[in-house]
Amino acid sequence: MNTYPENFTVKHWAEEDQPREKLLLKGKQALSDAELIAILLRSGVRNEPVTEVSKKILNAVGNNLNKLGKLSVQELLEKKIKGIGETKAITIVAALELGRRRQKSEALELNKVTASRDVFNFMQPTIGELNHEEFHVLFMNRANKVIQSERISSGGITGTVADARIIFNYAVRYNAVSIILCHNHPSGNLKPSEKDLDMTNKMVAAGKMLDIKVLDHIIVSEKAYYSFADEGLISF
Repeated sequence: MNTYPENFTVKHWAEEDQPREKLLLKGKQALSDAELIAILLRSGVRNEPVTEVSKKILNAVGNNLNKLGKLSVQELLEKKIKGIGETKAITIVAALELGRRRQKSEALELNKVTASRDVFNFMQPTIGELNHEEFHVLFMNRANKVIQSERISSGGITGTVADARIIFNYAVRYNAVSIILCHNHPSGNLKPSEKDLDMTNKMVAAGKMLDIKVLDHIIVSEKAYYSFADEGLISF
C-alpha cells in the first residue's frame, strides 16, 4: 500500500494529477466533484491523500452535492471524517453557500416575472431546501420586475405567520404596485392548507384596499412549486 507524508498536499502530486494544475490547463469543468473539494481542503492526512478525504466527504452524503450543501458546520463535523476539522468544515460550507447565492443572483438578473416558474427559480435557492417554514414576499414595480424581496417570518416545521400590516408597510415603503407571496413546505407536500387559502384571501382583500395587487402565492419545495394563480385561486 502506498504511504504519504503527513500533511500531504496537492503540490506532491504528479503535475497532470494536481487539481489546481488541471483546472488551469483544462478548465474547471474538467475537474470531478472530489477534485474541486480537494482544492478547498488543500491537504489530506497521514497515509491518505486529499482526494481520498474528498471522496469520503462525498460518500458521507451519498455523492450528492445538494445534500452536502444543506449541512451546517456542526453537521459536517458529526460525520466524523478523518482530516475534517472545524476550519476545513467552515471552508466547505462557505464555498457551497457561495454557490447557492450565485444561483439566486443569476435568477435576480432575470428579475422580470412573466410566469410562476420565474418566482420558483428566484426563491428556491433561499427557501426550497429549508427544514422549517419561512414566509417571504416579492415587491414588484409596474414592469413586473422585483424591486425587493423580504423575509416576513420564520416558523417551525409545520407553519409560519404572515402579518398583512408588515407586508403592506414594506409595499408602501418600496412603492410597489404588486406583490407575490411565497413560503415553503419542508415536507415536500405542495397542497395548500386551509390556513394558506384563508391567509391568501385576506392578503388579496387587504391589497385591494391599498390598490396593491397580490399577483400570486407560491408554495416552494426543493424541486417543485404550487402557484395559486395558475390554479385559479387568486382573483383580482
